[in-house]
Amino acid sequence: MSDDIKQTQEVKAKRTAKNSVFLDLFQDKRNLLKLYKTLHPEDTDATEDMLDIVTIDNVLTDNLYNDLGIMAGNNRLLLLLEAQSSWTVNILIRILLYLAQSYHEYFERTSQSLYKSKKVKMPKPELYVIYTGNKGRKPDIISLSQEFFDGADIDIEIKAKVIYESDKDNIINEYIVFCKVFNEQIKEHGMTKQAVTETIRICKDRNILKQYLSSKEVEVVTIMMSLFDDEQIMRTYAKDIEKETERKAAEKMIKMGKLSLEEIGLCVPTLSFDELKELEAEVMQLA
Repeated sequence: MSDDIKQTQEVKAKRTAKNSVFLDLFQDKRNLLKLYKTLHPEDTDATEDMLDIVTIDNVLTDNLYNDLGIMAGNNRLLLLLEAQSSWTVNILIRILLYLAQSYHEYFERTSQSLYKSKKVKMPKPELYVIYTGNKGRKPDIISLSQEFFDGADIDIEIKAKVIYESDKDNIINEYIVFCKVFNEQIKEHGMTKQAVTETIRICKDRNILKQYLSSKEVEVVTIMMSLFDDEQIMRTYAKDIEKETERKAAEKMIKMGKLSLEEIGLCVPTLSFDELKELEAEVMQLA
């Protein structure tokens, strides 16, 4: 097994091992009900017992996003995908694949066969993107046909409502504000524990997710600190890949013999002059 594959697996294993604030927050049925009632205020009879989490574990996610699946009774399937400050409409593709997998698991759970003549029963899908960056001129609804096919009439369509920060007092908005405070503290204090603890302090003072942060502060600190570990791992991995790519390019240029090491160094800035000399010696030895 190559070192690259091993490192990739280590990154995935580390990411699999941790939860996220987004998912941890809604493991509590009380918060899950608040979330549902934010989306369906008209459903005044909704209870915690009618809600079940059906999130697909470790499918289609790279942990830059957090996905939450909710079954509401037997007639609604809610999928909520969190998009952080880097906006991309590619999230629609993730929603499409996530929805297909969610239905597949639903039919298995309910013992319904797609190969019999009897029509299966399926819950109505509701698709949401919770965007924790600034809205700017981004749309309130994104659709597959509009974003990828210039609005053409296509045989399959995916539409998702995008939820941004607002002046509304609800748990979704509190979570978005929490994320923005966190980003502000990272800018001020860097990826440090101080940034995490200041985020929690500020949000509690502002009554943002106060009950959750007060009752699970230690767990939240652990979760948020692990985000820094993940980002550092990925940055290191990306640099290693870049350096290996430039090393191979430098090796080809040395074999061609048309450029000096100084000139090659300008083309491959991740390699030092001493590293290029060592590489040159290796190439000459193999020649």
